[in-house]
Formats: sequence, structure tokens, C-alpha cells
Amino acid sequence: MKTVDKIKALCVVVLLGSTMTAQAQETKEKEKENLNREMTLEREYDPTVQDASKVNTLPVIKEPEVKKMSIDYATYTVPTDPEKEISILPSGNVMTDIQHNHRKGYFNFGGGTYLNLNGDLGYHILSTDKDHLNLWFSHRSTNGKVKYIDTDLEKIKAKLNDNMGGLNFKHVFEKAILDMGIKYGYSAFNYYGMPIADPVLSNTFEEQLAGYDRETNQVNQTIQAKIGVESKEEAPIGYLLDLGYTNFSQKYALSKEYDGATEQTFDVKFDLNARFNGEQRIGIGGNIEYFNYSLPTANGEELMEFQNHAEIMLSPYYKVHGDNWKVRLGANVMFSTGDESEFMASPNIAADVEVADKTQLYLNAGGKMYSNSLHSLAVINRYAAPFVELLPSLNYLDATVGLRCGAAPGFWFDIFGGYQVTNNEVFFIPTYNSMSGAFSRLTTLQADAKKAFGGVNLKYSYQQLFDINLKGVYNSWSVDDIEEAYGKPEMEITAGITVRPIQKVSASLDYYLATGRKAYLGEAGGVFDMNNINELNLTGTYTFNDTFGAYLKLNNVLGQKYELYYGYPMQSFSAMVGVNINF
Repeated sequence: MKTVDKIKALCVVVLLGSTMTAQAQETKEKEKENLNREMTLEREYDPTVQDASKVNTLPVIKEPEVKKMSIDYATYTVPTDPEKEISILPSGNVMTDIQHNHRKGYFNFGGGTYLNLNGDLGYHILSTDKDHLNLWFSHRSTNGKVKYIDTDLEKIKAKLNDNMGGLNFKHVFEKAILDMGIKYGYSAFNYYGMPIADPVLSNTFEEQLAGYDRETNQVNQTIQAKIGVESKEEAPIGYLLDLGYTNFSQKYALSKEYDGATEQTFDVKFDLNARFNGEQRIGIGGNIEYFNYSLPTANGEELMEFQNHAEIMLSPYYKVHGDNWKVRLGANVMFSTGDESEFMASPNIAADVEVADKTQLYLNAGGKMYSNSLHSLAVINRYAAPFVELLPSLNYLDATVGLRCGAAPGFWFDIFGGYQVTNNEVFFIPTYNSMSGAFSRLTTLQADAKKAFGGVNLKYSYQQLFDINLKGVYNSWSVDDIEEAYGKPEMEITAGITVRPIQKVSASLDYYLATGRKAYLGEAGGVFDMNNINELNLTGTYTFNDTFGAYLKLNNVLGQKYELYYGYPMQSFSAMVGVNINF
């Protein structure tokens, strides 16, 4: 997309937002409810994302955190797996909009073209002021054929079978809260992607392609457990201690001839703080992770290069707030052990001040060390090839400044801009491998990267009749050692409208555009411009009563041809019908 077109697109975003009329910002009670919904994992899946038709997603593009409002993340930047965190699961609305439902359980099931299947089941065994105990399970699968873009090659079957379930318990003591849970995930999928031709080999590309294994299902399994205790919010001495364990394993390595690796992660999170002089707090938080590997061998030698190591973060901080302002001052100090040890420090600063009625100016500046472990890499991109241990990504700075306002009736907006500095950022490119029977995985590259970004986020609601949201973000990347920020979108526009003409019926239209993505096709192919993601989805729901509901989803209505990673095409137009039962 040309620069002029990018500017026009952003102008359209701002113009549309400026024409909307506006309602008072949410009350504090509503704000608290929204925050609790984020922390308690309600199963209200976004029909445009959390379904089997989205076999994978774009690399993570983080959206700035918005205080006192629900935190939104770009819908195409998270994996299609069910939620990754262990947390309390209330009975919720899945796909259909059953208002004020207080049933203890829910069941959702949908099926459609490409053999897409979605299913969710959950039940509150205990649900009192002091105790919550719930059981949940989610399923996503697909088994349909897709066609490689701009080729005459035959269609290839893209297979996915994701299952995840868990049990969570929470008890509120007089002065503390106990939270624990277990979770199991099983994901089977094939590496159906098209690699690039190896210029060294003399045989044709079709002959090379036939040597790859694009049929065998890889299997990722995840076992997680957590137990934690924390003080109540009003306690003069605040504390938190969470102990976690994750066991992640892959069935195969380079090919089905070799066993995969197993990664065990032991995790400790803690925080200790004290209140003084009224509303001031001083404290220190931290996170310690230890990674232990069991690696496959061949002829007495390990097939992968991973080293047991620890990653540690300490975060001292000071917090204070007044009637219309809030400030946190702190720092993050992080280091990892092992032969490839790393050390970094970053700010940990946040501030917001009410500059007018329900209008806030805010600043966030932080940083983080991303482990790039086997498990975390699989969460971001299941098709990546982690044969050699990646260096941690050192995010020295992740800063955002913005202005948000909800002072007008029904209208809320956020205008923001920011800058990120990351060493060893991860990028994905197609691969070539002459080994017979190898999986067609994606290769990982690491490079130092900087990103400046800016955008606007607009939301408008009119009573219960309709909701409108519109968001545009422009990213400007600068990378060292490689030509482009491969796979990262330059421009993203997300828009949606939900209309409720009568109480029992709703219709939603969602649109997503991502432009400026590049792929690297090796020395022979160079840098390649990928097709824009240009997707329109429609969803209609009908609520019979507070127990039964039904929905119809039409994905990629425009029938656009695009890939989320080069060689991994997505489904064209697809349809799904389903039911939702609360009991």
C-alpha cells in the first residue's frame, strides 16, 4: 500500500470516529465488572476468531493497555487455542447473547464447511461468595482442503484438532484468597505449508515438495498446574505468591522418524508491598522461571540444542494516587542463566491524569524478557521449527502515550502512539530442507527491531440497539541484519457493528484489514509482498429464551485469498451453524 493510501486510510478512521455522537463513560461499578470479566475467563468467544476456520494467527502485535476500560487486543494477534491462563470460569454466554443468565453451566456446539467444529462445555460445581469450583472443556477442529495461492498445485488438507480442559478452585478467606487449578491441552495438526524451492538441488520444485511430510499429524500436549495465595486488596500489607508448573511436549522432532522434545517449566511469581501515608504503596514484585529439557537423541547425540536455565525478573516500585491522577514509578531488572546468559533493565512506569471530565491523559513505559521457550513459541506459532534454542527477546522499552475520553453519551475514543525497542525479536519465514520426510515447518529468525506506532480506537453504543467499534493502527518497523520485519503488518484496521433490532435477535458484521506484510523466499526469491488480509465476517444469533440460543456464522464472505504465514493459506468462504444451551 502506498504512503498516500495509508494516510487516507487513517484519515477515514478519524473521520468516521468524529462523526459519531457520544454517552457517559461507564460507572465505576461497571468498570470493576469489566476488569473482573477479563480476569475470570468468561467463555464468550469472538466468533470471528475463536473457531476452527482460523488454524493460526498473525504474530503478536500488542495493543496499548487502556486503564479503566476493558483491555482489547487485536483479534488476529492471538492463537486460536482456548484461553491459556488458569483462572475462574463462570458460566457464560457462548456465541449467543443471553442477558442476565445465572445458570451454573453452558454447552455450545457448532459445525460447518471444511468440517469445522466448535464446542464448549462448562459447569460451576460451587459458586458462592467464598467458594468457586468449576470444570470446563473446549474443542476446535477442522479437516478441510485449502489451495496454495497463485499456484497450480493441488489442494492440501489443513488439519487441526485442539482440545483443552481444566478444573479451577478459588476460596476467599477472611484476610486472603486461595486460587488453584489444573489444565490439560491436546493439539494435533499437520504442517500443510508450502516451503520454498532449494536452489542447490537439481530436481524440480514439485519433486522437492513431494519429499516433505505434509500429512502426518504433529501432537503438542500441555499439562499445567497452579496454586497461589494473595492478600485482599484493602490489606495494609499486600502479598502474592503463585507457584506454577508447565509440562509441554511434542510427539515428533524433524520428522516422524524422531521423537520430539519435552520442556518442563517451574514458575514462581511474588509480590510484597506496604501502604503508608494514606494512599501510597511501596513494594517489590518478581518472577522466577526454571526451564528443564528432555531432548530426543539419534546415534547417541541430541537432535536439538536446548540448555536448562533460569530466567529471573525483579520489579521494585512505588505507587501513589490522588483524586484524579495515578502514578507508578519502578524498574524491571531481568537476567537469564546458562551459556547464553542475558541481562537487561527497563522502566516500569505508568501514569494517568484526568485532564477534563472523564478524559484522561496516560503514559505507560515498560519492558520484558520473552523466554522464547518451546511452549511460548508454540503458543505464538504452532508451525515454527524450534530445533535450536532461541535467545530471549529483550524488550528494553515498550512505551505508549495517549488520550482517552468517554465524556460524551455512548461514545469512547482512544488516540495513542508509542515506541518499542526489542533485541532478538522473532520473525518467521518459509523453509527448505533436503532431508527426505521432513516436516514443512517455518524457520525462525532473530533480529534487533524498533517499532513506532500510532492509532485511534473508537467505540459507540446506542442503548441496546447497536454497538460500533473502529480501530486503526499504523506500524513503522526498523530492523537490523534482515531486510524487512517479515510477517508483521504495517497497517491494521479493525471494524465491527452489532445490531439488535429486537431483544432476541442480533446481527454482527466484523471487518479486518492488514497490509504491508512481507515474506522472505531465500536468496533466489528475495522479499515477497504477501496478499493483504481483507476479511469480512457475518454472525447472526437468535435467543429463544434464557436457556436456548442458535447462531449462524459466515466467515470470509468476500472469499479473499490470503495467508497468515507464507505457504500457509487460510480457508476461503465458510459457514457454520450452532446452538448454545445454558443450564
